[in-house]
Amino acid sequence: MKIILLKDVDKLGKKYEIKEVKDGFARNFLIPKGLVKPATKEALAWLEKNKEIEEKKAEEKLKKVQTFASSLDGVEVLIPVKIGENEQLFESITVQRILEKLREMGFEINKNQIELSKPIEGIGEYPLKIKFDHNLESEIKVIVTEEKEEK
Repeated sequence: MKIILLKDVDKLGKKYEIKEVKDGFARNFLIPKGLVKPATKEALAWLEKNKEIEEKKAEEKLKKVQTFASSLDGVEVLIPVKIGENEQLFESITVQRILEKLREMGFEINKNQIELSKPIEGIGEYPLKIKFDHNLESEIKVIVTEEKEEK
């Protein structure tokens, strides 16, 4: 029996692929679980229409990610911190601190998108990469400065 996969199925195929399977496997397992539908003429027409819709959605998502990545590229994140003698920081700058600062600036990203191998432990400028879907990335600059005390 020819079937259209409605979801990814282990050891069978990916969503929207057309496969040939045994009648009993399709009737007794795949169709009742909603994983496939028989590949009739109507179903094949439906498949083509859905593939077009999925492609348009993927293109729109890619454009959004590209726009967001380009708006974030080159942004400078200023993080003032208290420092002691010899310019040592009282706290190290972690991904979480950078994430909070970016969110304050209006950029919504996830913690796992920021590429920071180890916490920043000194004053200065540090380039960081932000990774996005579709292998896109932006580079931001984290600037760690001394926090000025108000008198």
